[in-house]
Amino acid sequence: MLATLALALGLALALAAEPPTCAPLVPAVLDNETLAGIMGKWVYLIGSSKYPPHLEELKVVKHATFFFHPGSHPDELNVTEIMRVNETCVTRNSSKILVFRHNNTLVHADGQVTATAELIRSDKDLLILKHINSGFPGLSFSARSPNVSKEHLEEFRAQLACHDFADDEIFLSSEKAACPVPGEQPGEDGEAAPTPQPA
Repeated sequence: MLATLALALGLALALAAEPPTCAPLVPAVLDNETLAGIMGKWVYLIGSSKYPPHLEELKVVKHATFFFHPGSHPDELNVTEIMRVNETCVTRNSSKILVFRHNNTLVHADGQVTATAELIRSDKDLLILKHINSGFPGLSFSARSPNVSKEHLEEFRAQLACHDFADDEIFLSSEKAACPVPGEQPGEDGEAAPTPQPA
């Protein structure tokens, strides 16, 4: 009896010591339907990275809204980004996303700087990217609107825990820091936000 209890206790302790189990991050197939589905507006919510240059960028971006538009050919997307960098609203519309269908990766090209990511299969109103930068992992979570369910946020936070991201490697955007988007009504608080400045 004591031996059985000891064995059960040992098994319970062993199970408690195991890291949390997470659903695998499955890359989406980058076909025409998937690409059509990600067109339009996205609101960046949470980003994390172990890549030092990306970490520095995450620290200063307080909020971002971005738009995917069709590019000059089927494997290219144009990107418009409206973000608050520290206290300044900045608009960038010169970068592109190059689509590599053979290995389901996206390459963000902004001048001479490139960043590679996999689009992770998820809800149609969520955009989860697994960033691949010089062997350093990163994850980002965006949605069609800032109002996402608690369940979706908890699932993403669980993924961050499973991938060993520390608190100082995770950055949340603030809706209060949102910059005005041309053609959209300003926030209900009535506070005038700074006009975006071209990058």
